[in-house]
Amino acid sequence: MAKVDVKMPEDFLLKLSRLGDKTDEICEKALNAGGEVVLAKVKSNLSSVIGKNTKTDSRSTGELERSLGLSPVLIDDNGNANIKIGFKEPRSDGESNAKIASIIEYGKQGQPPKPFLKPARTSSKNACVKAMVETLEQEVKNL
Repeated sequence: MAKVDVKMPEDFLLKLSRLGDKTDEICEKALNAGGEVVLAKVKSNLSSVIGKNTKTDSRSTGELERSLGLSPVLIDDNGNANIKIGFKEPRSDGESNAKIASIIEYGKQGQPPKPFLKPARTSSKNACVKAMVETLEQEVKNL
């Protein structure tokens, strides 16, 4: 019976072992890169809908836009790393930023919806994935 012995190149094995040690760090960088892409689109969309096409003068203080940001990368119960885009709470006037954002997104009686979150998610998906892949590839290349 013939026997074949295949050995991996030493530099490849070294990169694999270093990747194992830095997986969490690399995943965090990739998620932050993707999150920044989506965050920029959400901010742009929010700015474009606040105070537009209203029956009365806008009372916007800019606090909602300033409160928008990225969460730190967190690990869920299933071991998956996640990053979220959301609003810091509370507002200076005691209202909830999430409530105000929801009213803008979905509307209320007498106020039509002005979606900014869902369109941002849809339109930035490919750019987000691309940024994450590029970051991952760059980090692996640097090992």
